[in-house]
Amino acid sequence: MKSSFLAALVLVTGLTPTFGQTAPRTLTMNGQGEVRAVPDSVTLSAGVTSQAPSAAAALAANSTRMQSVFAALKKLGVADKDMQTSNFSISPHMSDASNQPAHVTGYQVNNEVTVRLDDVNKLGAVLDALVVAGANRMNGVDFAIKATAPLLTEARGRAVVDAKSKAETYAQAAGVSLGQILSISESENSGPRPVYDPMPMLRAAKAVPVAGGEESVNAQVSIVWEIH
Repeated sequence: MKSSFLAALVLVTGLTPTFGQTAPRTLTMNGQGEVRAVPDSVTLSAGVTSQAPSAAAALAANSTRMQSVFAALKKLGVADKDMQTSNFSISPHMSDASNQPAHVTGYQVNNEVTVRLDDVNKLGAVLDALVVAGANRMNGVDFAIKATAPLLTEARGRAVVDAKSKAETYAQAAGVSLGQILSISESENSGPRPVYDPMPMLRAAKAVPVAGGEESVNAQVSIVWEIH
């Protein structure tokens, strides 16, 4: 019983901080890094909205125009793997007369496809072809960079340099010196974001003007230094 007590005492003593020991003084600084690049791919969403007195008629009209949309995309060299139906719906139109019971007056069919282009230069021609083929819904154009890993590596390096530069400025102003780095952590990266995207309003024209601008890859780090 006595030997067990002594063993427990030694264990507790080993886990107890030394009396008089103080935590190191630290300086924490955040850094940001940004790298910009021209996008090399684009994703767009387009489709057809059709209305008719009956659901069958609305669906038939919609299907005919969507077939023309798909044919136009394939004619421009868009592969099947780069086209995906992203939304399809059939909904009734209800009467809005306040003095009569509500009843169905017709039906609306929406069919949308998401298209991915590996050549940004084809975007204007694709938009024009979609409108000519009968697409009457355009829900957005998103530019992107296919290979972001090298850009993110560079952005991380810039973020560390930024944090170190600011830490040195603060340390000098405070009359202290930076010691060893105690920790480095990275904030969650949100991925590429557009720096600007001045795409003019879409219109049915011989050539739809578009501007891809640049995409920005960002990194944020937080570094803790020991100071003396």
